[in-house]
Amino acid sequence: MGWNQKSRMNFSLLLPSLLGISLLWPCLPATENSKTEKVKHSAGPHLRVKRGWMWNQFFVPEEMNRTSYRIGQLRSDLDNGNNSFQYKLLGAEAGSIFVIDERTGDIYARQKLDREERSLYTLRAQVIDTTTGRAVEPESEFVIRVSDINDNEPKFLDEPYEAIVPEMSPEGTLVIQVTASDADDPSSGNNARLLYSLLRGQPYFSIEPTTGVIRISSKMDRELQDEYWVIIQAKDMLGLPGALSGTTSVLIKLSDVNDNKPIFKESLYRLTVSESAPTGTSIGKIMAYDNDIGENAEMDYSIEEDDSQTFDIITNNETQEGIVILKKKVDFEHQNHYGIRAKVKNRHVDEKLMKYHAEASTTFIKVQVEDDDEPPVFLFPYYIFEIFEGSPHGSFVGVVSATDPDQRNSPIGYSVTRSKVFSIDDNGTIIATNPLDREISAWYNLSVTATEKYNVQQISAVPVYVQVLNINDHAPEFSEYYETFVCENAASGQVIQTISAVDRDESVEDHHFYFNLSVEDAKNSSFTIMDNQDNTAVILTNRTGFSLQEEPVFYISILIADNGIPSLTSTNTLTIYICDCDDNGSTQTCSNKDLMLSLGFRTEIIIAILISIMIIFGFIFLILGLKQQRKQTLFPEKGEDFRENIFRYDDEGGGEEDTEAFDIAELRSSTIMRERRTRKAPAAEIRSLYRQSLQVGPDSAIFRKFILEKLEEANTDPCAPPFDSLQTYAFEGTGSLAGSLSSLGSAVSDQDENYDYLNELGPRFKRLACMFGSAMQSNY
Repeated sequence: MGWNQKSRMNFSLLLPSLLGISLLWPCLPATENSKTEKVKHSAGPHLRVKRGWMWNQFFVPEEMNRTSYRIGQLRSDLDNGNNSFQYKLLGAEAGSIFVIDERTGDIYARQKLDREERSLYTLRAQVIDTTTGRAVEPESEFVIRVSDINDNEPKFLDEPYEAIVPEMSPEGTLVIQVTASDADDPSSGNNARLLYSLLRGQPYFSIEPTTGVIRISSKMDRELQDEYWVIIQAKDMLGLPGALSGTTSVLIKLSDVNDNKPIFKESLYRLTVSESAPTGTSIGKIMAYDNDIGENAEMDYSIEEDDSQTFDIITNNETQEGIVILKKKVDFEHQNHYGIRAKVKNRHVDEKLMKYHAEASTTFIKVQVEDDDEPPVFLFPYYIFEIFEGSPHGSFVGVVSATDPDQRNSPIGYSVTRSKVFSIDDNGTIIATNPLDREISAWYNLSVTATEKYNVQQISAVPVYVQVLNINDHAPEFSEYYETFVCENAASGQVIQTISAVDRDESVEDHHFYFNLSVEDAKNSSFTIMDNQDNTAVILTNRTGFSLQEEPVFYISILIADNGIPSLTSTNTLTIYICDCDDNGSTQTCSNKDLMLSLGFRTEIIIAILISIMIIFGFIFLILGLKQQRKQTLFPEKGEDFRENIFRYDDEGGGEEDTEAFDIAELRSSTIMRERRTRKAPAAEIRSLYRQSLQVGPDSAIFRKFILEKLEEANTDPCAPPFDSLQTYAFEGTGSLAGSLSSLGSAVSDQDENYDYLNELGPRFKRLACMFGSAMQSNY
């Protein structure tokens, strides 16, 4: 048999199970003459195809929870029931999910099917004749469709939900929308149709059943409760019996609005301030409370009533406290308490909420002024007094006055700071203790100190200015020193000098000086004076011709008077020299002028010359003293007696028996600087050097050269004393007349030795030559 490609028919088999299964089967191909008929059986409707496949639709609800259950049957119309046909199921899921009874063609599901995981399976079927081993029908493909049942509850996928809504919002205000989803097939009945309901949150919130929109159902105040938990339920199948449900929670927070004004919890504040507090001092804090938060709780404080304008209030933006500060200084003695009223209001208020802020909250503040021990206060910030110069000791200058501003009114003591000219008594009276001279100091700036006697730490000071008034106590005098000369051949009436005057006194009017000759000079004088009436005068000759030899110098007395009250007059001497002049009037020789010039050194020049001479001599004496001290330091041994040192070396040596010979190699060394050696015992050292001298032999020339070098070194070394030669120049070598520079052995032998050769060794051996040469001669 074969399939008719032109005519095909689909069969559906619906099986109620855990998940409904629908099998769509393409009908077996039939011949052109084949017919189709529908047959009903007690098991259910059959779709029979002649000479083709046949299966039925079954409902097996009891097999829903079984591991393996029958879902349908495949059967060929050629199957006569003799069990000669074998049915096979092919496909990816054949054998694993679906199996077939090869004899009957029954199809079984080996596991539960979930439409949400997979809703459609495609398989292939084939029937084989077991007797021939050949396929009775060609292989055919069919589909198993899993139908939906309500096995999934609604789920809220966007959890958690959180919403913020302003407090006092009106009814119907949208809060948030929640949405649930159902995995069931929405096209299969009401399995995925949801309804929303509110399990918790009444009476403040409501929810729309079909949309899940949550709205406000009544006004809420954040200050009473600032957040709400609302529980929402979603049910499928439109809430019918057997429906599945899911729930979710929504956190709804109320945001703040400025619906509360700040309020003072205290109706009265008591503050204190010290009268010594400077302006700007914080004297206390006040605090208002606002149930709102954030920007809505920011407030401003201000003074509502303060007639004295003494205080002010500023706001601490961090703590929202009102800080009361001192705007002006207070005085306990003037006013010891104040009463002010302060108010507070929000800084940011929306116009829609002004009804909540119609009247500002106020409070009353009482400020008590504390009395402090203040320093004395002078009546004036400064004082100016006047006194005439020359006033006697104890003259009155003026009176200063200070008082204690405190209630106890302490007595005040006064003193003048650092002044030897004025003094003050306990009454504040200032007197002069020394004569005053306006020409020395015209003003005195004093500082008078007032001290409380009850508390000497309270001190204040005031400046006092004393002006010394002028009196006419200085006569006018020449403005400078004049040297006047007149020629021998001068004519009468010739102007020889113009003079002027100065006065150290101060004059209310301009100074005016009057010039006249003294009475003696006016009667018998060779010169006259003419007042120019401008504080100057000219000296004129009063005769013709003068004699250098007879009268070389003239002295005239000039009287100068001022216009002071009383007027003072001074006598000033003008010296006039007679000079020998040529025909042109040029001075050639003046009487005693050269002599006066040669002897007329000023005192200042003479003193300067004397000081210079003394400084020069001082330097000279200083240099000489330093040189003398240096000589004494370099040669301290010159004042000693060398014969005392000689007695220390009373044995020159032990002769050839001394085995400790001195190393001659050291003497041959050409080293200029000598090293210090540890001195041996005198007797042993001398014996060693003596024996060494006997062994010099043919090296005497080298030794002599070495001695000369050492001698030259000693002569040029200012720090080498003569007695050092005893160690370095112990022996001169074989054949030496002296044998040794030391005289240690001269006391017991060689009494006839001649030491005159020491004079040839230089200035450093001169003293030895004098000592030993003269001594040996005296022994003779």
